[in-house]
Amino acid sequence: MSTNNSKQPASPTAGLLSNTTCETENRLSVFFSVIFMTVGILSNSLAIVILMKAYQRFRQKSKASFLLLASGLVITDFFGHLVNGAIAVFVYASDKDWIRFDQSNVLCSIFGISMVFSGLCPLFLGSVMAIERCIGVTKPIFHSTKITSKHVKIVLSAVCLFAVFVALLPILGHRDYKIQATRTWCFYNTEHIEDWEDRFYLLFFSFLGLLALGVSFFCNAITGITLLRVKFRSQHHRQGRSHHFEMIVQLLAIMCVSCICWSPFLVTMANIGINGNDSLETCETILFALRMATWNQILDPWVYILLRKAVLRNIYKLARRCCGAQVVSLHFWELSSIKSSLKVAAISESPTAEKIQQEVPTVAGQ
Repeated sequence: MSTNNSKQPASPTAGLLSNTTCETENRLSVFFSVIFMTVGILSNSLAIVILMKAYQRFRQKSKASFLLLASGLVITDFFGHLVNGAIAVFVYASDKDWIRFDQSNVLCSIFGISMVFSGLCPLFLGSVMAIERCIGVTKPIFHSTKITSKHVKIVLSAVCLFAVFVALLPILGHRDYKIQATRTWCFYNTEHIEDWEDRFYLLFFSFLGLLALGVSFFCNAITGITLLRVKFRSQHHRQGRSHHFEMIVQLLAIMCVSCICWSPFLVTMANIGINGNDSLETCETILFALRMATWNQILDPWVYILLRKAVLRNIYKLARRCCGAQVVSLHFWELSSIKSSLKVAAISESPTAEKIQQEVPTVAGQ
């Protein structure tokens, strides 16, 4: 360390930069940041337009609650890419010289708050969407009569406020967000863990993220099992098959994307929180896990919005045209909707349906 650096005031920025030993290839990192930001903004912008149009069309129907939550998710992803991407590009353009442009650590704090909020809020909304879908499939009558758009808006606001609260915890506790070893992003303190509070923020963040993934996995599993059970019970109902297949594909995609993209980052932060300065995690490992998590925000709109019946039908037609195989007829894609499928589920679960099924063999025997 030079003499000039040793005589500077011990600001958070200067202290971290003096101990920085991890450097990344600047051109490659800039390329990743620009690509992630551009693709994320374009994907989420397209998803927002599609969702808004769909919400206006289904405003008074049961599908409105799902569309409202999905809109909140992609809007959160959009602003996450916009804010985090813009700050990251600015940091690279300034040659990562934090001492020059952020001596007061204000920009780093904003960056850290945005990283935590844009990371946790989509996970929370994903779990809320899984709970909403689980209730809608297992208790369709309760869902259609008791859950309104007003209730969904309240839950959406509460989730966002809680994510903001978690992001502001270090500031409320008089702790600064820290510039990470690559000097390209800010987060909780992952180097030189000082006390239990540094560990707490990392473990709390990881716990909330893993809890959201666990709730999503559990609710989606129940939903998938229920849909399969209803499908086998009502095979004579042609109208329900399309929705069953569409929902199962979406559920599998959602669970796979969320778990694959977010698990490395959450586990890495938990490992650092548990082991502290003895953690073997390197800056390259953390950066790779961060990029994996970023991909989740890019893939969210494609999973939730574009992986729909119409898209799957066109892909199926294209595959049949290319392969020339006549495997399955597409007649079951016609005349199906969420409403009709939920009706089938409600009828099959109702006591009246069971009574009718018991009476049919008796009549046939007579």
